[in-house]
Amino acid sequence: MSFNIAMTGLSAVNEQLNTISHNIANAGTTGFKSSRTEFGSIYADSQAMGVEVLATTQSISQGGSLVTTGRSLDLAISGGGFFVTRDTNGDLSYTRAGVFGADKNNNIVNAAGQTLQGYPVDAAGNLLVGAMGDLQLQNANLPARATDTLAFVMNLDSNQTVPATAPFDPADVNTYNSTYTTKVFDSQGKEHTLTQYFVKTGDNTWDAHYYQGNTAVGGPQALTFGTNGTLTAPVGPVNVGFALPGVDPMAIAIDYSNSSQYGSDFVVTNNRASGYAAGEQTGLSVEKDGMVYANYSNGQRMLQGQVALATFANAGGLKNISGTAWVETADSGAALIGVPGVGPFGALVAGSLENSNVDLTQQLVGLMEGQRNYQANTKVLTTNKELTQVLFGAI
Repeated sequence: MSFNIAMTGLSAVNEQLNTISHNIANAGTTGFKSSRTEFGSIYADSQAMGVEVLATTQSISQGGSLVTTGRSLDLAISGGGFFVTRDTNGDLSYTRAGVFGADKNNNIVNAAGQTLQGYPVDAAGNLLVGAMGDLQLQNANLPARATDTLAFVMNLDSNQTVPATAPFDPADVNTYNSTYTTKVFDSQGKEHTLTQYFVKTGDNTWDAHYYQGNTAVGGPQALTFGTNGTLTAPVGPVNVGFALPGVDPMAIAIDYSNSSQYGSDFVVTNNRASGYAAGEQTGLSVEKDGMVYANYSNGQRMLQGQVALATFANAGGLKNISGTAWVETADSGAALIGVPGVGPFGALVAGSLENSNVDLTQQLVGLMEGQRNYQANTKVLTTNKELTQVLFGAI
């Protein structure tokens, strides 16, 4: 009986040593989760029969340390959640290993060729929230875009007086109170200037004159303010249009909302014009909320999609298909999909990876304990053999 019991001990310890060896071998594997061998006693009624391995469990919820790599598509999760990947058969798996790159079709994939899942964008760059799919990067250059809107927020100085010199002449500073020049772009991405001249015409009333270069292109546009200094007219955007040689006509909607007239200096607090010159792609960036952007040489960036994360009611119930990937089971429950930084989902850290959570010191201690257990069980076998020899020698 003791021989059989010792054999179960050797078998169990051997499996434990295999698990520890596997942990140690993967101490440098990105996103790896260490395993532990769980033992249980064997009984036949009240008779002790030895030991068995009940299960090998993984420390899925225990994160590893984050290490900086500098690669834009190396991603780590600071907190809960898993990356969602899809293989060529359409099967989904979940991982914490964020080593991603682009394949020949510009899909974001891991080393196994599985495609990272998230929320893609449509042709206009709008995020398609709720329609999770493959994340694909755009490698084309960014075409020029003509300026069509100008958000302009200013304060006109109510202490100013109506200019004594008239009529308005942009070459004569005595005929206007304030001026501001904005850079705009035509349909080919060429730069031009749109200058606004503000002339006080009376209490709480002003005129805005518009010039492209030295050419008047609109106005005057009356601006009216209330006695409390807030803008009362115009209510909507002011449309300024003009033609340029060889390009589409310019049509710019100037929005003066939130502009004011107080007894302080003229100041422009917002001068945000749409439009830009053509640009070449210079790289990628991933924000902590999972938004993936392509960066361009003209200072613009274009949204490529948003990384989605998954979490589970019982992550310990996931089925392990490798040291760094899992699939859902009935025990884990269905995947709950969300975006980084919201609720139980951790924030993304771009240019970083999550190290293995293997504690080498702990594993080496377990290795020594397993070695002693193995030696103890072999000692039982040796003693049993010696006793058997004594028994048969005495007969």
